[in-house]
Amino acid sequence: MSKRDLLLEIGLEEMPARFVTASMKQLSDKVQKWLKEKAIEFGAVEAFSTPRRLAILVKDVSESQKDIEEEAKGPAKKIALDSEGNWSKAALGFVRGQGMTAEDIYFKELKGIEYAHVNKFIKGQPTSQLLSELQEIISGMTFPKNMRWANQDLRFVRPIKWLIALFGNEVVPFSIADVETGRETKGHRFLGEVAMIEAPEEYEATLRDQFVMANPDKRRSVILEQIKSLEQEKGWIIPVDEDLLEEVNNLVEYPTVLFGHFEEEFLELPAEVLITSMKEHQRYFPVKDQDGKLLAFFVTVRNGDDRHLEKVSKGNEKVLRARLSDAAFFFKEDQKKEIADALKKLDSIVYHEEIGTLAEKTARVTAVTGDLADALNLKAEKDLALRAAEIAKFDLVSHMVYEFPELQGYMGEKYALLKGEAKEVAAAINEHYMPRHADDNVPPSVIGAVVSIAEKIDTLASFFAIGVIPTGSQDPYALRRQASGVVQILAEKKWNISLEELITLGLKGLESKGLLKRDLDEVKADMFTFFKARVKHLLQEQQIRYDLIDAVLIDEIGFIHSLVERAHVLDAKKEEEGFKESLEALSRVMNIAVKCDHKVTVDPNAFENEQEKALYEKYQTVALRYAESKKEKERFEHLISLQSEIESYFENTMVMADDEAIRNNRLSLMKEISDLVSGFAAMNKIILS
Repeated sequence: MSKRDLLLEIGLEEMPARFVTASMKQLSDKVQKWLKEKAIEFGAVEAFSTPRRLAILVKDVSESQKDIEEEAKGPAKKIALDSEGNWSKAALGFVRGQGMTAEDIYFKELKGIEYAHVNKFIKGQPTSQLLSELQEIISGMTFPKNMRWANQDLRFVRPIKWLIALFGNEVVPFSIADVETGRETKGHRFLGEVAMIEAPEEYEATLRDQFVMANPDKRRSVILEQIKSLEQEKGWIIPVDEDLLEEVNNLVEYPTVLFGHFEEEFLELPAEVLITSMKEHQRYFPVKDQDGKLLAFFVTVRNGDDRHLEKVSKGNEKVLRARLSDAAFFFKEDQKKEIADALKKLDSIVYHEEIGTLAEKTARVTAVTGDLADALNLKAEKDLALRAAEIAKFDLVSHMVYEFPELQGYMGEKYALLKGEAKEVAAAINEHYMPRHADDNVPPSVIGAVVSIAEKIDTLASFFAIGVIPTGSQDPYALRRQASGVVQILAEKKWNISLEELITLGLKGLESKGLLKRDLDEVKADMFTFFKARVKHLLQEQQIRYDLIDAVLIDEIGFIHSLVERAHVLDAKKEEEGFKESLEALSRVMNIAVKCDHKVTVDPNAFENEQEKALYEKYQTVALRYAESKKEKERFEHLISLQSEIESYFENTMVMADDEAIRNNRLSLMKEISDLVSGFAAMNKIILS
């Protein structure tokens, strides 16, 4: 069967950089899904994107759909035929639904019953007759933000300016928002011209001649190569932030790297201020020397060639100079204020109308910090942690953070040091926001970690207390991230405070202030369920199998680090010889223990055989060693050491004895062992192959 390449390009007004990559992938995924659904064979797929276009090139697309020949099963023979041997309504309806007649029916026996069948043959349609449906794929694309233009009803990321749809050398005719498909594309806005794409395979090269690098991966490589070349030429180190690189890559069609300079006096500003001014607001890469010290240079990427770079550089320097001048003014003005004065301003800032002001939140966080320090027996660090909690939010009213919100915490640390606060307190102000995102580290210091947990648990408790709970994709207050942060910190710090106790600490201040709008037990239950989902997510990211996760999450969460360790022990042991047999023995105990509805104190004098006595004695030894063990691996080894005694017990003992006293005694022993085992994991939830 002959094949042709398929090209689809959507020409647009400049898209926001953050939408480009996801939109390109969406177009590629939708087209491939459509081809598969239509049973149209195709080869390699290459996606393209720039700020002004989304495109996909599909190689070796079949000229027609595959012919389909399949056997369709209908009603049983006794239903398909009436008592006189005529076709029933069920049979006639079956063949009509298959586009066939009763003459096509034959009977075939399946598991002793005859059923009506027909052989169905569907001739594949020519691909060229189906490709106009691509119009629906484009129109059906979704974006984080849409717009309408002129008198069009279509909502799209940006107005569509041109469309290319080629199947081989032929244009696929359709239109969207009054734009007809053709073979005309547009080059670089200033360097290129209108160009004709005669065949799909010429697409990338044709655009390259018009100063457009349509392949984003190649464009990215060119940027990195030019940055590397500049590093070698100047002896610099140019740290490349991946998010910034992605954004810059989606802002240009023909990248050229250049550098600029700013006044040395601005280096007196904190490095975070300089980097944020360059990166977040101007999309510049900072420059460092070989020792990692920031230099008075920046690197940027031009959307164009290398002509007149000096003028471009001067223009960028002028813009950055204004930014840095503002930052220098803010930094100077902020230092005139005292921390106490800044804290007073928190009284007038509403955190949430149902939760209170920032000052009230700070007071609650400080109280939780103290309780948490006591629970963790942090005597030496408590006073420093309390001070950090008291002033953790003071930089929010600074000029610098108002102008650069992403510097909250960073500026708090700088200003606290300038005002003579202890370095541990200053560091904790910055650290209490950590982890700021999924890939961020937890606070390195104990003080920072305590304040971070206190702040996050108060945030979660406050919103759950008033019934603001994330649902689906809606999480406007980033509560999932806050909960994940708590889980990460507890897991890494290995602190022996249960999640249940932490939830109680978080709700304590809210309850005393009358801020609970819901029943306390309901709030606790909702928070527990919410945290359970975050722990599950953490274990999934660590590649723990789903049934092992369910096994360790069956009851209370307890100490996060212990739970995570138990999951990893089970994951490491699951392929070992004897694992299955050990778990079967423990699971058997757990399964029968659920029948214990009248637990009594186990009486060894009521044992009727040696196997009962042996299991009881071994259980007592294991329970003692389990309690003494500090490592979950050791605890698991103690539990599975019961296997031999459990197997002998069940071979020689009828647990559900007729005598009620004996039955209750045996069930109570099963319950005691089951409780010990379930403290590690619900072994009977683990899937054994």
